[in-house]
Amino acid sequence: MADQVVPHFQNTSGHESVAIGAKEFMCIGANPPFDHPHVFLDMGTEKEVVCPYCSTLYKFDRTLKPSESSPADCTWTPAAA
Repeated sequence: MADQVVPHFQNTSGHESVAIGAKEFMCIGANPPFDHPHVFLDMGTEKEVVCPYCSTLYKFDRTLKPSESSPADCTWTPAAA
């Protein structure tokens, strides 16, 4: 069911790493129109994952909400369809 939105994150500013509050999420690389294919990433039991497209290192931070990132400018909200 579509009752949950998968969080989306990007790294337009080129941060060394991005802390996020979700273990399952989409990386878009940079803000559109400079984004890469939106790829689903799942950390599983790990605490970090590297995007295979843009090489952004995402680190899980349980103090953040699932839709939050630190730095905050790395959270991206897709436009409604």
